[in-house]
Amino acid sequence: MNSSTGALAALGTAVSWTVTALAFEYAGKRIGAFALNFLRLFLGFLFLGLYCLVTRGSFLPLDAPGSAWIWLSISGVVGFVIGDLLLFQAFIDIGSRVSMLIFASAPALTAVLGFGFLGEKPAGLALIGMALTMAGIAVVVLGKGATDAAASGHEARPRRLRIRGLLCAAGGALGQAVGLILSKVGVSNLDPFAGTQIRVTAGVLSFAVVLFVVRAWKGTWVALRDRKAVASLSLGAFFGPFLGVSLSLLAVQSTEAGVAAAIMSIIPVLIIAPSALIYRERVHMREVLGSLVAVSGVFILLLG
Repeated sequence: MNSSTGALAALGTAVSWTVTALAFEYAGKRIGAFALNFLRLFLGFLFLGLYCLVTRGSFLPLDAPGSAWIWLSISGVVGFVIGDLLLFQAFIDIGSRVSMLIFASAPALTAVLGFGFLGEKPAGLALIGMALTMAGIAVVVLGKGATDAAASGHEARPRRLRIRGLLCAAGGALGQAVGLILSKVGVSNLDPFAGTQIRVTAGVLSFAVVLFVVRAWKGTWVALRDRKAVASLSLGAFFGPFLGVSLSLLAVQSTEAGVAAAIMSIIPVLIIAPSALIYRERVHMREVLGSLVAVSGVFILLLG
């Protein structure tokens, strides 16, 4: 297990997913969440298929063992479909600030599951780094949306919706954690891009079923006519389901799942600078301090 490679891959994942978040934010506002989620997976599936065709000679990793297909497919359904849908519902019920604060528990959940099911025991220095990273992220998330939450009226929502939102956010964090653990079990020595292709294939098929159930196919076809949204969506799909998710599999292949999850979760920190430059968002001192704490934790994890 090469922990340095895993930590660097996790950092690359976080950077890739930061680009994805910005691209999907723009596309999502134009075409909606259901179309966005299906199309991002479908485009990622095409990118991965072309990459595997060039590098491995096959559009699909048909040479992967059956166990890899089973574990990685389950991981794709849990992470891409169930986890993401729960998190998006939480955004609606309790807002992004509280949702992301709860979602920041995903690295801790991953570490616990990694210890319980894989026997992973991060060293003391790694635990310190993980704690600092999650604490910094919590400070950033709390500071970034405190006034927005009050303005949007999430605190005034009925108790039933608040409870549902909290449960959905927790479910999203658990889905992220379980998805990573299942990925680590399934990917083993498999090429990370081939492993991601299996995950994304399962995600595409599962989300297609969801679209049929909720009758959202019409919106998906309409979304394809929006050239600006498709361009932004393509950028996000390249850095998300294609590059970012593949790097995340390389990360969990090479280091403890909890350590990888902690580094990958620093997107709220990484996104501050581009958001300030692109959307002219004001950066507050609490966000700066939280970022410094989170980056110090990541630095410790990289050194470890």
